Amino acid sequence: MQVLLSTIGSRGDVQPIVALALELRDLGEDVRVCAPPDFRAWLEGLGIEFVPIGPEPAGTGKADPAAGPPTPEQRRLIEGTVATQFETIPAAAAGCDVIVAATALQIAARSVAESMGIRYVYASYCPIALPSTRHAPPPMPGWPPSETDADHAALWAEDARRLNDLWGPALDAHRAGLGLGPVDDVRGHMFTEQPWLAADPTPAPWPGPADSEVVQTGAWILPDERPLAAEVEAFLDAGEPPVYFGFGSVRAPHDLGKSMIEAARALGRRAIVLRGWAELALPDRESDCLSIGEVNQRALFRRVAAVVHHGGAGTTTAAGRAGAPQVIVPQHYDQHYFARRVVELGIGCAHASGTPTTDSLVAALDGALRPEPAKRAAAVAGEVRADGAHVAALRLLAQERRGPC
Repeated sequence: MQVLLSTIGSRGDVQPIVALALELRDLGEDVRVCAPPDFRAWLEGLGIEFVPIGPEPAGTGKADPAAGPPTPEQRRLIEGTVATQFETIPAAAAGCDVIVAATALQIAARSVAESMGIRYVYASYCPIALPSTRHAPPPMPGWPPSETDADHAALWAEDARRLNDLWGPALDAHRAGLGLGPVDDVRGHMFTEQPWLAADPTPAPWPGPADSEVVQTGAWILPDERPLAAEVEAFLDAGEPPVYFGFGSVRAPHDLGKSMIEAARALGRRAIVLRGWAELALPDRESDCLSIGEVNQRALFRRVAAVVHHGGAGTTTAAGRAGAPQVIVPQHYDQHYFARRVVELGIGCAHASGTPTTDSLVAALDGALRPEPAKRAAAVAGEVRADGAHVAALRLLAQERRGPC
């Protein structure tokens, strides 16, 4: 079986795809990955066939969707994005038996699969990204989270209308070029009637019946056996477990590093700060803080007092598996969901949306560093599984044996 795995986004979008690619390869299947060009060296270093798509997300930022009709500039960006997908994915899928698309901007993948007569699977990394009357859609950048008592069906209907307005015209134009008919529901077309949920059911359970509305495989976790850098090991060995601060691929004020260090010091803690896309900087060169780049998260998180982060699915799951109490500072999309789940599980605290201050970080950290969150985090760690990518790979193989679906 030849599989094309396609995604568009940051490392948090690509890393689960890499996990699935390696599982499929271990089972003897041929795999190709279509992802942003930032990740070429990494994937080719793993021996995975790679097809670049679009610009590098680290240099482009993320445009805030408008609540009303798209502006001319947004329309041009949308048309360019869709055109790039329809130019790139058909060639990437040549000779493939199935396309697996992950993340919400996979506008072209299903149409390409349809035109080629091959199977298509859509996967999400978070339950609230998939429609259900049991929860509201995730908030877009700049949009506040929905009220808990809101009419979920109405919110999802509005979400569908917005996606149709934004993406429908460009999608239909390219489908016509392939001899395919128009789509009246862009979201339903992308997601299919039974999408996959690549999330662990402990931190991110699907609220409905299993294997009816969605297929929950578990999180697609990339095994990481890399040792920690000597500098990190020396810092960890030099004192009590520090607090980890990191916003990954989320942009943040450049001076946020100062507030993080001040908060840790106010509580008598040392700190490790991930530079990330925000290029977070330390305020000084004191020995109680350390700046690091990309790291084996699970190895590090096992040895810290708490993890303060943006609430991405991958970081939340990694901290959960490591048994580290968490403070989530959500900004948009699924991050509000994971902040809420950390509180519901009793394994940490949720910081209010927006830019943290020293005082607000002190308050959130003080709660997460208490004995009970640490005890709960240790208990929950044993419930988080690491075999989601293997489960998904086996399911793809089983579907292939049953024939087209």
